[in-house]
Amino acid sequence: MSASPLDPGRIVHSELLPGARNWSFIIRRGYGLRLIDRKGGANVSALLYNAAEKLERYNMADTLKIQHTAFLTAGHVLYSDMGRVLMSITDDTVGWHDTLSGHSNAAQVRRQYGEHGYQAFHNGFYRNGRELFLIELGKWGLGKKDLVPNINFFSKVAVDETGAMHFVEGNSKAGDHVDLRAEMDTLVVLNSCPHPMDPATEWSPKTTELVIYQTDPVAEDDACMNHCDENRRGFALTATYHCQY
Repeated sequence: MSASPLDPGRIVHSELLPGARNWSFIIRRGYGLRLIDRKGGANVSALLYNAAEKLERYNMADTLKIQHTAFLTAGHVLYSDMGRVLMSITDDTVGWHDTLSGHSNAAQVRRQYGEHGYQAFHNGFYRNGRELFLIELGKWGLGKKDLVPNINFFSKVAVDETGAMHFVEGNSKAGDHVDLRAEMDTLVVLNSCPHPMDPATEWSPKTTELVIYQTDPVAEDDACMNHCDENRRGFALTATYHCQY
């Protein structure tokens, strides 16, 4: 796993995403998004959509079966339901990002962390992933029907021999990062609530740094494109999509 620094001259924007907050932005082709775990133990749930036609969106099942994996790391790409590549994971110091476990909801947060509603605690109330996703999706004309299986960056969930799923604590350390290169203009929707399988009983969502930066064109020896034959076809379909630009 690498730890490549970013060229400051390529950075066009950076900001902090506090724990249990929502964020969305269109990352244009030719740019990348770096997610940085500031203190360790972060979780960033992500949904991806074609910015020009939001009916095309990240497809978890195709992403996993095409690349013969159950988790994501550097060298993998994030497929849309049209077989095109939305984003590529070009750098990753974590090594495992969860694809299977979904996001939290209000009932789960109350059950695990206790009642901490807005009326009593105002801006200190406990948020949940589903509500934050829906708030952010609403800004783009999307809603409940557009919620699909998400990625949980920085989190690891292992599956044992019986098929039971187990959250692995300490998967991401302070300063760990993952880089997402946009292969088409991609609407990225994030929330930073704790992972739904995190066993912690103390509410302590973690801050993440977001950095948008210019990327190089995809080279012939690109690790993501050449990860497997299917990825080369995915990049070819994406190139055809852009052939009139």
